Amino acid sequence: MKIDSITLHHLSMPLVAPFETSFGRETQRECVLITLRAEGLTGYGECVATREPGYNYETTGTAWHILKDFIAPLILDQDLTDAHDFQRRVERIRGHHLAKAGVEMALWDLLGKREGKSLKQLFGGVRERVEVGVSIGIQESASALVRTVESYLEKGYRRVKIKIKPGREVEETTAVRRAFPDLRLQVDANSAYTLETASALDPLDELSLLLIEQPLFEDDIWDHRKLQARFKTAICLDESILTPRHARYALEMEACRNINIKPARVGGLSQAIMIHDYCYERGVPVWCGGMLETGVGRASNLAIASLPGYVLPGDISASDRYYHRDITNERFLLNDDSTITVPDKPGLGVTMDEDALKQFTLAQLTLKTRE
Repeated sequence: MKIDSITLHHLSMPLVAPFETSFGRETQRECVLITLRAEGLTGYGECVATREPGYNYETTGTAWHILKDFIAPLILDQDLTDAHDFQRRVERIRGHHLAKAGVEMALWDLLGKREGKSLKQLFGGVRERVEVGVSIGIQESASALVRTVESYLEKGYRRVKIKIKPGREVEETTAVRRAFPDLRLQVDANSAYTLETASALDPLDELSLLLIEQPLFEDDIWDHRKLQARFKTAICLDESILTPRHARYALEMEACRNINIKPARVGGLSQAIMIHDYCYERGVPVWCGGMLETGVGRASNLAIASLPGYVLPGDISASDRYYHRDITNERFLLNDDSTITVPDKPGLGVTMDEDALKQFTLAQLTLKTRE
């Protein structure tokens, strides 16, 4: 498949409500939409890097630079056979997984459209509906958090993840657990603790949580091993798992009991599938995390979460959880059983709302093949 052009859209979209984690507060969500054109087809991908380097070092600015100056020259006017071919071409670019993943997503969209197959079919997915939960940012108080959790339960979500940080973990989590004793509840620290300060999490081990996500440093696996040995609650790794190798390290070390697989974080859907397969063969539960995606990234997440090893609810959520208006014409809705239906049309299965795309675009660049 010869790539004729690549178009980048730097987007800024208002969130329905502010989203606060241990590393910051967002009211506008930035990302880069990537459009590949080949053989008369158009494929879309989403680079989930945002304005600030909070989740990791990548930002929309660094992604734009890497996409324009390094990735585009490697694929324009080139015949890409599949995602693994793409990964071979970009392997000399160290890191910058979010940028790579956005392009690979667009390539998968192209491949699916060419073959007339959905991403679920291309991946070998087994579910028509994916069980999902909702991720709730840090609220102004424990009582406000309880009210927010209740509002999402009323909308039909059956699993809740709450963000925590030092000083905002025990009271909040305990309040939610007391209010909802049977709720499938988990917490996410986004690397806010050290092995020395993680004793603050000890009371959470008595609250029957599904898991405690990424409590220690984002580049740490070894100390998570020490922490997991102290806890009966499962430790889940997110930021620490950057490649299939890291997944192997973590499981061999017994540093966690499940993994949050974000295709963007690991460099692409192909890499996420490799991690899924490795975990599935060993009976290790995985789930799909979210990065406040637009309908483009949401469709991709639903497709990969249809694989058999994704047995824990993902942070995918319905479109209206984050956006009043999305850039896709398709809106993903929450079903009565706390699931979202996986797209079944070719490729990602979404189309662009061109007016919305224009409204949210801060900058646009098109790179074409040489004449």
